[in-house]
Amino acid sequence: MANSSIGVAVIGAGMAGKAHAAAYRNAPALYESILPPIRLVSIADAFEPVAVAAAKRFGYSRHDTSWQAIAEADDIDVVSVVVANHLHREIVEGLLDAGKHVLCEKPLSDTLADARAMDDAAEKAATIARIGLTFRRTPGIAYIQQLIQSSQLGKVLHVSIRYWTDYAADPKSAISWRFKGRTGSGALADVGSHASYLAEFLAGSASNVSGGRFSTVIAKRPKPLGFVSGHGHSAVSDEYDTVENDDYATFSLGFDSGAAGTIEVSRVAAGHANDLQIEVFAERGAAKFNQTRPAEIELFLTEGDQAQQGYRRIPLGHPHPYVAGGMPIDVAGVGFGQNEGFLFQARAFLEEVAGLDESVSLPRNAGFDEGVHNMELLAAVAESERLGGSVVQLEK
Repeated sequence: MANSSIGVAVIGAGMAGKAHAAAYRNAPALYESILPPIRLVSIADAFEPVAVAAAKRFGYSRHDTSWQAIAEADDIDVVSVVVANHLHREIVEGLLDAGKHVLCEKPLSDTLADARAMDDAAEKAATIARIGLTFRRTPGIAYIQQLIQSSQLGKVLHVSIRYWTDYAADPKSAISWRFKGRTGSGALADVGSHASYLAEFLAGSASNVSGGRFSTVIAKRPKPLGFVSGHGHSAVSDEYDTVENDDYATFSLGFDSGAAGTIEVSRVAAGHANDLQIEVFAERGAAKFNQTRPAEIELFLTEGDQAQQGYRRIPLGHPHPYVAGGMPIDVAGVGFGQNEGFLFQARAFLEEVAGLDESVSLPRNAGFDEGVHNMELLAAVAESERLGGSVVQLEK
Protein backbone atom coordinates (compact mmCIF):
# COMPACT_ATOMS: atom_id res chain seq x y z
CA MET A 1 0.00 0.00 0.00
CA ALA A 2 3.08 2.23 -0.04
CA ASN A 3 2.10 4.04 -3.23
CA SER A 4 -1.66 4.31 -2.74
CA SER A 5 -3.78 6.43 -0.47
CA ILE A 6 -5.12 5.14 2.85
CA GLY A 7 -8.75 5.66 3.82
CA VAL A 8 -9.34 6.04 7.56
CA ALA A 9 -12.40 5.63 9.78
CA VAL A 10 -13.02 5.74 13.52
CA ILE A 11 -15.80 3.78 15.21
CA GLY A 12 -16.82 5.58 18.37
CA ALA A 13 -17.08 9.37 18.65
CA GLY A 14 -16.65 9.68 22.40
CA MET A 15 -13.67 11.03 24.31
CA ALA A 16 -11.00 8.56 23.11
CA GLY A 17 -12.61 8.32 19.67
CA LYS A 18 -12.01 12.03 19.19
CA ALA A 19 -8.37 11.52 20.18
CA HIS A 20 -7.99 8.85 17.47
CA ALA A 21 -9.78 11.04 14.90
CA ALA A 22 -7.55 14.01 15.60
CA ALA A 23 -4.43 11.83 15.57
CA TYR A 24 -5.11 10.47 12.07
CA ARG A 25 -5.70 13.99 10.84
CA ASN A 26 -2.36 15.23 12.15
CA ALA A 27 -0.24 12.10 11.64
CA PRO A 28 1.04 13.05 8.15
CA ALA A 29 2.60 16.22 9.61
CA LEU A 30 4.50 14.25 12.26
CA TYR A 31 8.14 13.60 11.31
CA GLU A 32 9.02 13.35 7.61
CA SER A 33 6.33 13.50 4.92
CA ILE A 34 6.77 9.87 3.87
CA LEU A 35 3.21 8.59 4.26
CA PRO A 36 0.98 8.10 1.24
CA PRO A 37 -2.04 10.44 1.11
CA ILE A 38 -4.36 9.90 4.08
CA ARG A 39 -8.10 10.19 3.38
CA LEU A 40 -10.27 10.96 6.42
CA VAL A 41 -13.39 9.08 5.36
CA SER A 42 -15.87 8.46 8.18
CA ILE A 43 -16.61 8.60 11.89
CA ALA A 44 -19.27 6.17 13.07
CA ASP A 45 -21.32 6.21 16.24
CA ALA A 46 -24.68 4.69 17.11
CA PHE A 47 -25.72 8.10 18.46
CA GLU A 48 -25.84 10.05 15.22
CA PRO A 49 -25.52 13.63 16.57
CA VAL A 50 -22.06 12.95 18.01
CA ALA A 51 -20.98 11.20 14.82
CA VAL A 52 -22.08 14.22 12.77
CA ALA A 53 -20.32 16.65 15.13
CA ALA A 54 -17.05 14.68 15.23
CA ALA A 55 -16.90 14.20 11.46
CA LYS A 56 -17.37 17.93 10.94
CA ARG A 57 -14.91 18.91 13.66
CA PHE A 58 -12.06 16.70 12.48
CA GLY A 59 -12.62 17.01 8.75
CA TYR A 60 -13.92 13.54 7.89
CA SER A 61 -15.89 13.26 4.67
CA ARG A 62 -18.97 11.64 6.19
CA HIS A 63 -20.46 9.94 9.23
CA ASP A 64 -22.05 6.54 9.74
CA THR A 65 -24.21 5.03 12.46
CA SER A 66 -23.08 1.40 12.36
CA TRP A 67 -19.82 -0.49 12.25
CA GLN A 68 -21.25 -2.61 9.45
CA ALA A 69 -21.31 0.46 7.20
CA ILE A 70 -17.60 0.94 7.85
CA ALA A 71 -16.86 -2.73 7.15
CA GLU A 72 -18.75 -2.62 3.86
CA ALA A 73 -17.18 0.61 2.59
CA ASP A 74 -14.71 0.15 -0.25
CA ASP A 75 -13.00 3.48 0.41
CA ILE A 76 -11.89 2.60 3.96
CA ASP A 77 -8.66 0.72 4.73
CA VAL A 78 -7.82 1.55 8.36
CA VAL A 79 -10.25 1.58 11.29
CA SER A 80 -9.86 2.51 14.95
CA VAL A 81 -12.32 0.75 17.26
CA VAL A 82 -13.05 2.98 20.25
CA VAL A 83 -16.31 1.76 21.81
CA ALA A 84 -17.44 -0.10 24.93
CA ASN A 85 -15.19 -3.06 25.74
CA HIS A 86 -17.93 -5.68 25.37
CA LEU A 87 -18.52 -4.57 21.76
CA HIS A 88 -14.91 -5.00 20.63
CA ARG A 89 -14.96 -8.65 19.56
CA GLU A 90 -17.90 -8.51 17.15
CA ILE A 91 -16.69 -5.30 15.54
CA VAL A 92 -13.01 -6.23 15.29
CA GLU A 93 -13.72 -9.68 13.87
CA GLY A 94 -16.19 -8.19 11.38
CA LEU A 95 -13.66 -5.60 10.25
CA LEU A 96 -10.87 -8.15 9.87
CA ASP A 97 -13.20 -10.39 7.83
CA ALA A 98 -13.87 -7.38 5.61
CA GLY A 99 -10.16 -6.87 5.01
CA LYS A 100 -9.66 -3.78 7.16
CA HIS A 101 -6.57 -2.92 9.20
CA VAL A 102 -7.67 -2.49 12.83
CA LEU A 103 -6.35 -0.47 15.77
CA CYS A 104 -8.35 -1.42 18.88
CA GLU A 105 -8.50 0.51 22.12
CA LYS A 106 -7.47 -1.22 25.32
CA PRO A 107 -8.48 -3.37 27.09
CA LEU A 108 -8.86 -5.79 24.21
CA SER A 109 -12.28 -6.98 25.42
CA ASP A 110 -14.29 -7.53 28.60
CA THR A 111 -13.61 -11.27 28.85
CA LEU A 112 -10.50 -13.36 28.35
CA ALA A 113 -12.38 -15.76 26.09
CA ASP A 114 -13.32 -12.95 23.71
CA ALA A 115 -9.82 -11.46 23.83
CA ARG A 116 -8.26 -14.81 22.92
CA ALA A 117 -10.75 -15.25 20.10
CA MET A 118 -9.82 -11.80 18.78
CA ASP A 119 -6.13 -12.71 18.91
CA ASP A 120 -6.87 -15.90 16.94
CA ALA A 121 -8.77 -13.86 14.35
CA ALA A 122 -5.87 -11.42 14.08
CA GLU A 123 -3.40 -14.27 13.54
CA LYS A 124 -5.49 -15.58 10.66
CA ALA A 125 -6.22 -12.19 9.08
CA ALA A 126 -4.41 -10.92 6.00
CA THR A 127 -4.48 -7.42 7.46
CA ILE A 128 -2.81 -5.79 10.50
CA ALA A 129 -4.43 -5.78 13.94
CA ARG A 130 -2.92 -3.75 16.78
CA ILE A 131 -3.91 -2.60 20.26
CA GLY A 132 -3.35 0.92 21.53
CA LEU A 133 -1.13 0.88 24.63
CA THR A 134 -0.84 4.62 24.35
CA PHE A 135 1.19 5.49 27.44
CA ARG A 136 4.15 3.50 26.15
CA ARG A 137 4.58 6.40 23.74
CA THR A 138 4.67 9.08 26.42
CA PRO A 139 8.13 10.64 25.94
CA GLY A 140 8.91 10.76 29.67
CA ILE A 141 7.97 7.14 30.30
CA ALA A 142 9.81 5.97 27.19
CA TYR A 143 12.87 7.90 28.34
CA ILE A 144 12.83 6.22 31.74
CA GLN A 145 12.68 2.86 29.96
CA GLN A 146 15.72 3.90 27.90
CA LEU A 147 17.60 4.81 31.08
CA ILE A 148 16.83 1.34 32.45
CA GLN A 149 17.74 -0.54 29.28
CA SER A 150 20.98 1.39 28.84
CA SER A 151 21.96 0.42 32.41
CA GLN A 152 22.30 4.07 33.42
CA LEU A 153 19.76 3.41 36.14
CA GLY A 154 20.67 -0.24 36.44
CA LYS A 155 18.53 -3.18 37.44
CA VAL A 156 15.03 -2.24 38.60
CA LEU A 157 14.44 -3.04 42.28
CA HIS A 158 10.84 -1.96 42.59
CA VAL A 159 8.28 0.19 40.85
CA SER A 160 5.26 2.04 42.18
CA ILE A 161 2.42 3.22 39.92
CA ARG A 162 -0.60 5.18 41.04
CA TYR A 163 -3.30 6.16 38.58
CA TRP A 164 -5.95 8.24 40.30
CA THR A 165 -8.88 9.73 38.40
CA ASP A 166 -12.05 11.43 39.60
CA TYR A 167 -14.45 10.98 36.69
CA ALA A 168 -16.77 8.94 38.94
CA ALA A 169 -16.20 10.80 42.20
CA ASP A 170 -19.58 12.51 41.96
CA PRO A 171 -22.22 10.00 43.17
CA LYS A 172 -24.74 11.71 40.89
CA SER A 173 -22.77 11.04 37.72
CA ALA A 174 -24.83 8.91 35.35
CA ILE A 175 -24.43 5.17 35.19
CA SER A 176 -23.07 3.82 31.91
CA TRP A 177 -21.37 0.72 30.49
CA ARG A 178 -18.26 1.60 32.51
CA PHE A 179 -20.09 0.69 35.72
CA LYS A 180 -21.39 -2.66 34.49
CA GLY A 181 -19.63 -6.02 34.38
CA ARG A 182 -17.97 -8.23 36.93
CA THR A 183 -15.63 -6.99 39.66
CA GLY A 184 -12.30 -6.20 38.05
CA SER A 185 -13.85 -4.62 34.97
CA GLY A 186 -14.22 -1.18 36.54
CA ALA A 187 -11.30 1.02 37.61
CA LEU A 188 -8.93 -1.95 37.24
CA ALA A 189 -9.77 -2.50 33.57
CA ASP A 190 -10.18 1.19 32.73
CA VAL A 191 -7.05 2.78 34.20
CA GLY A 192 -5.43 -0.26 35.82
CA SER A 193 -4.85 -1.78 32.39
CA HIS A 194 -2.63 1.22 31.62
CA ALA A 195 -0.78 0.94 34.92
CA SER A 196 -0.17 -2.80 34.55
CA TYR A 197 1.31 -2.69 31.04
CA LEU A 198 3.48 0.23 32.10
CA ALA A 199 4.79 -1.76 35.06
CA GLU A 200 5.98 -4.49 32.68
CA PHE A 201 7.22 -1.90 30.17
CA LEU A 202 9.60 -0.62 32.84
CA ALA A 203 10.36 -3.64 35.05
CA GLY A 204 10.01 -6.53 32.60
CA SER A 205 7.66 -9.51 32.60
CA ALA A 206 5.58 -10.06 35.71
CA SER A 207 5.63 -13.54 37.25
CA ASN A 208 2.85 -13.19 39.81
CA VAL A 209 0.35 -10.86 41.44
CA SER A 210 -0.88 -10.71 45.02
CA GLY A 211 -2.80 -8.54 47.44
CA GLY A 212 -5.67 -7.95 45.04
CA ARG A 213 -8.29 -5.76 46.64
CA PHE A 214 -11.31 -4.03 45.12
CA SER A 215 -13.77 -1.58 46.57
CA THR A 216 -17.07 -0.23 45.25
CA VAL A 217 -17.70 2.87 47.31
CA ILE A 218 -20.69 4.24 45.36
CA ALA A 219 -23.13 1.35 45.11
CA LYS A 220 -25.84 2.98 42.98
CA ARG A 221 -25.88 5.70 40.36
CA PRO A 222 -28.71 7.53 38.61
CA LYS A 223 -29.83 6.49 35.15
CA PRO A 224 -29.12 9.04 32.42
CA LEU A 225 -31.87 10.91 30.63
CA GLY A 226 -29.93 10.89 27.39
CA PHE A 227 -26.64 9.96 25.75
CA VAL A 228 -23.51 9.53 27.89
CA SER A 229 -20.14 10.05 26.19
CA GLY A 230 -16.75 9.19 27.62
CA HIS A 231 -16.29 10.26 31.21
CA GLY A 232 -18.64 13.19 30.78
CA HIS A 233 -21.69 13.93 32.83
CA SER A 234 -25.26 13.76 31.57
CA ALA A 235 -28.66 14.84 32.83
CA VAL A 236 -29.97 12.11 35.10
CA SER A 237 -33.32 10.77 36.28
CA ASP A 238 -34.54 9.98 39.79
CA GLU A 239 -34.19 6.27 39.06
CA TYR A 240 -31.02 4.52 40.21
CA ASP A 241 -29.19 1.45 38.98
CA THR A 242 -26.62 -0.82 40.66
CA VAL A 243 -22.88 -0.40 40.11
CA GLU A 244 -21.43 -3.83 39.41
CA ASN A 245 -17.68 -3.27 39.42
CA ASP A 246 -14.82 -1.60 41.26
CA ASP A 247 -14.28 2.09 41.97
CA TYR A 248 -10.87 1.36 43.51
CA ALA A 249 -8.31 -1.42 43.06
CA THR A 250 -4.85 -2.20 44.32
CA PHE A 251 -2.40 -5.10 44.00
CA SER A 252 1.28 -6.05 44.10
CA LEU A 253 3.43 -7.66 41.42
CA GLY A 254 6.46 -9.89 41.36
CA PHE A 255 8.67 -9.77 38.27
CA ASP A 256 10.83 -12.41 36.61
CA SER A 257 13.87 -10.26 37.40
CA GLY A 258 13.17 -10.41 41.13
CA ALA A 259 11.87 -6.86 41.24
CA ALA A 260 8.63 -5.99 43.00
CA GLY A 261 5.88 -3.48 42.33
CA THR A 262 2.65 -1.98 43.57
CA ILE A 263 -0.27 -0.54 41.62
CA GLU A 264 -3.15 1.54 42.96
CA VAL A 265 -5.98 2.86 40.77
CA SER A 266 -9.15 4.80 41.38
CA ARG A 267 -11.98 6.47 39.51
CA VAL A 268 -13.27 8.24 42.65
CA ALA A 269 -10.15 10.15 43.75
CA ALA A 270 -11.66 13.62 44.12
CA GLY A 271 -9.38 16.36 42.83
CA HIS A 272 -7.26 14.03 40.67
CA ALA A 273 -8.69 14.43 37.19
CA ASN A 274 -6.03 12.35 35.42
CA ASP A 275 -3.14 11.70 37.78
CA LEU A 276 -0.77 8.95 36.62
CA GLN A 277 2.33 8.83 38.79
CA ILE A 278 5.25 6.44 38.34
CA GLU A 279 8.31 5.91 40.53
CA VAL A 280 11.06 3.48 39.55
CA PHE A 281 13.80 2.57 42.00
CA ALA A 282 16.91 0.92 40.58
CA GLU A 283 20.46 -0.05 41.56
CA ARG A 284 21.99 3.21 40.36
CA GLY A 285 19.21 5.66 41.09
CA ALA A 286 15.53 6.40 40.61
CA ALA A 287 13.14 8.20 38.28
CA LYS A 288 9.71 9.78 38.59
CA PHE A 289 7.01 10.64 36.06
CA ASN A 290 3.84 12.59 36.79
CA GLN A 291 1.13 12.95 34.13
CA THR A 292 0.22 16.38 35.47
CA ARG A 293 3.70 17.52 34.30
CA PRO A 294 4.15 15.33 31.22
CA ALA A 295 6.93 17.32 29.57
CA GLU A 296 9.46 16.50 32.29
CA ILE A 297 10.73 13.71 34.53
CA GLU A 298 12.66 13.71 37.78
CA LEU A 299 15.92 11.75 37.88
CA PHE A 300 18.15 10.74 40.80
CA LEU A 301 21.53 9.10 40.16
CA THR A 302 23.56 7.72 43.06
CA GLU A 303 26.94 8.17 41.36
CA GLY A 304 28.87 11.37 41.93
CA ASP A 305 29.33 13.77 44.82
CA GLN A 306 27.36 12.51 47.82
CA ALA A 307 26.79 16.09 48.94
CA GLN A 308 25.02 16.91 45.67
CA GLN A 309 22.75 13.92 45.42
CA GLY A 310 19.02 14.39 44.99
CA TYR A 311 16.34 14.44 42.35
CA ARG A 312 16.81 16.84 39.47
CA ARG A 313 14.19 17.97 37.00
CA ILE A 314 14.76 16.98 33.35
CA PRO A 315 12.73 19.05 30.84
CA LEU A 316 12.00 16.84 27.84
CA GLY A 317 12.92 17.98 24.36
CA HIS A 318 14.91 17.11 21.25
CA PRO A 319 17.20 14.42 22.80
CA HIS A 320 14.29 12.42 24.22
CA PRO A 321 12.02 9.76 22.64
CA TYR A 322 9.42 10.83 20.04
CA VAL A 323 10.06 14.57 20.40
CA ALA A 324 12.80 15.30 17.85
CA GLY A 325 11.27 16.16 14.48
CA GLY A 326 7.83 15.24 15.71
CA MET A 327 6.69 18.21 17.72
CA PRO A 328 6.47 21.43 15.66
CA ILE A 329 8.69 23.04 18.30
CA ASP A 330 10.81 20.18 19.62
CA VAL A 331 12.89 21.98 22.24
CA ALA A 332 12.65 21.45 25.98
CA GLY A 333 10.25 23.69 27.86
CA VAL A 334 7.58 24.02 25.16
CA GLY A 335 5.48 21.18 26.53
CA PHE A 336 3.13 18.44 25.32
CA GLY A 337 0.72 15.97 26.86
CA GLN A 338 -1.42 12.85 26.56
CA ASN A 339 -2.97 13.80 23.21
CA GLU A 340 0.43 13.42 21.55
CA GLY A 341 0.54 9.76 22.58
CA PHE A 342 -2.41 9.09 20.29
CA LEU A 343 -0.63 11.01 17.54
CA PHE A 344 2.56 8.92 17.79
CA GLN A 345 0.40 5.78 17.93
CA ALA A 346 -1.57 6.69 14.79
CA ARG A 347 1.58 7.60 12.88
CA ALA A 348 3.22 4.27 13.73
CA PHE A 349 0.10 2.37 12.67
CA LEU A 350 -0.22 4.20 9.36
CA GLU A 351 3.46 3.63 8.60
CA GLU A 352 3.04 -0.11 9.24
CA VAL A 353 -0.07 -0.29 7.05
CA ALA A 354 1.78 1.60 4.33
CA GLY A 355 4.56 -1.00 4.42
CA LEU A 356 7.24 1.49 5.48
CA ASP A 357 10.29 0.35 7.39
CA GLU A 358 10.14 0.58 11.16
CA SER A 359 12.03 3.64 12.36
CA VAL A 360 13.98 3.94 15.57
CA SER A 361 11.73 6.72 16.82
CA LEU A 362 8.47 4.95 16.00
CA PRO A 363 8.40 1.30 17.05
CA ARG A 364 5.32 -0.64 15.98
CA ASN A 365 2.20 -0.80 18.12
CA ALA A 366 1.54 -3.85 20.27
CA GLY A 367 -0.16 -6.91 18.82
CA PHE A 368 -3.32 -8.51 20.13
CA ASP A 369 -1.19 -11.11 21.92
CA GLU A 370 0.03 -8.36 24.24
CA GLY A 371 -3.57 -7.27 24.76
CA VAL A 372 -4.42 -10.83 25.81
CA HIS A 373 -1.46 -10.91 28.20
CA ASN A 374 -2.59 -7.64 29.78
CA MET A 375 -6.03 -9.11 30.38
CA GLU A 376 -4.51 -12.30 31.81
CA LEU A 377 -2.66 -10.16 34.32
CA LEU A 378 -5.85 -8.31 35.27
CA ALA A 379 -7.70 -11.63 35.57
CA ALA A 380 -4.98 -12.84 37.96
CA VAL A 381 -5.58 -9.74 40.09
CA ALA A 382 -9.29 -10.56 40.23
CA GLU A 383 -8.43 -14.14 41.23
CA SER A 384 -6.08 -12.86 43.96
CA GLU A 385 -8.89 -10.71 45.33
CA ARG A 386 -11.27 -13.68 45.28
CA LEU A 387 -8.74 -15.71 47.25
CA GLY A 388 -8.31 -13.01 49.88
CA GLY A 389 -5.13 -11.50 48.44
CA SER A 390 -3.23 -14.74 47.78
CA VAL A 391 -0.36 -14.97 45.32
CA VAL A 392 -1.49 -15.96 41.82
CA GLN A 393 1.15 -17.09 39.34
CA LEU A 394 1.01 -15.86 35.74
CA GLU A 395 1.21 -18.46 33.00
CA LYS A 396 4.15 -18.18 30.64
